[in-house]
Amino acid sequence: MNLEYFLAKRIASEKTEGKDVTKPAVRIAIGGIAIGLTVMLLAVAIVIGFKSEVRNKLIGFGSHIQVGIATERDGATEPLTIDSLLQQRIEKSNVIRHTQAIANQPGIIKTDDNFQGIVLKGVGPDFSWEFFRQYLKEGDVPHISADSLCKEVLISKKVADLLKLKNGEKIRTYYIVDGKVRVRPLTICGIYSTGFSDYDKMIVISDIKHIQKLNAWSEDQCGAIEVLINDYEDLDKAEDDVFSVIGNRLDVKNQLPLNLKTIKDMNPQIFSWLDMLDTNVVIILVLMMLVSGFTIISGLLILILGRTNMIGILKTLGAKNWSIRKIFIFQTLFLVGKGMIIGNVIGLTLCFLQSQFGLIGLDAENYYVDAVPISLSTINWLLINIGVLCVSALMLVGPTYIITKISPAETIRFE
Repeated sequence: MNLEYFLAKRIASEKTEGKDVTKPAVRIAIGGIAIGLTVMLLAVAIVIGFKSEVRNKLIGFGSHIQVGIATERDGATEPLTIDSLLQQRIEKSNVIRHTQAIANQPGIIKTDDNFQGIVLKGVGPDFSWEFFRQYLKEGDVPHISADSLCKEVLISKKVADLLKLKNGEKIRTYYIVDGKVRVRPLTICGIYSTGFSDYDKMIVISDIKHIQKLNAWSEDQCGAIEVLINDYEDLDKAEDDVFSVIGNRLDVKNQLPLNLKTIKDMNPQIFSWLDMLDTNVVIILVLMMLVSGFTIISGLLILILGRTNMIGILKTLGAKNWSIRKIFIFQTLFLVGKGMIIGNVIGLTLCFLQSQFGLIGLDAENYYVDAVPISLSTINWLLINIGVLCVSALMLVGPTYIITKISPAETIRFE
């Protein structure tokens, strides 16, 4: 058996920390590690959860990649021809999950008492409703088919509350096309709420055929092709794969070049803001590592000073300085382990409670979410714990150098 480990374990099991001098130091050291680890777990979980939540909502409204026409004429977006062969080629990439045709048309919903500017998002039968079903509050999504015109519309709770609309109610939407006002009567079939107010107050979803008729487009024309991928981490590869298909390619009808935009290109300010959060997390992790490290160093020094008599005896018996240093390193690592267990229990419990019950709310107008989001993977949890353990172990080596300066002759004379 390792002698240093054995002695450290015996010292830890004997309640020597019960002495007046060492007991507070041990408690403070364990508490410092526990608090530091708890804060680190919460910081990483909140930032990862927040970035994931905001990013997923942006993707839900606009997809990962959009393929459209590279030029605009008189401020009006040129229509893109829906090419099934082109979509099939794009979907051959192993990172791409789905493609769907969409079109956007700005307009107004007007009631007797109020009005609200909107963007009518036209979708077809191939549209993926997974995102909007997740945030559906009332009713159902529009039942869109390829054969008939669907007059159902999905609106947000924010718009419904502003205009005092209810599910199943008929509304009139107004659009300006070629200088003329066009009216489309629609029926509310469902109400959603994502908490992303910037989009909730604008996006209204209905059949793409409405936009095709408003703009005198043919049935095989749309505003853009949305591309959804399996994993956001593969966005760069998906962009390369899509570009390899559409690069140097012209639209079938109007012979205009195609281009693509990623979700980052469409929302540069929000993604820059999200990237800045990583810097904040790094600062928090470094600060908490330092605080926890200095706390445990202080506790180690007090433990060493409380055991000077034992150190002198061990040196007299022939123990090497490094061997005695290892005893105190092991003993302090036991304390670090206790602190990490407590920190993990507290941190993971708080993460679970927040993720399940949303105890801490946020203003969705400013933060895009109505409660503090939590997301902590097993890998991130392991990396944080391994990092705390390694940094603590490294920081313990230096302070134990004081043991080499302790004289056996001087220490044995004092109890």
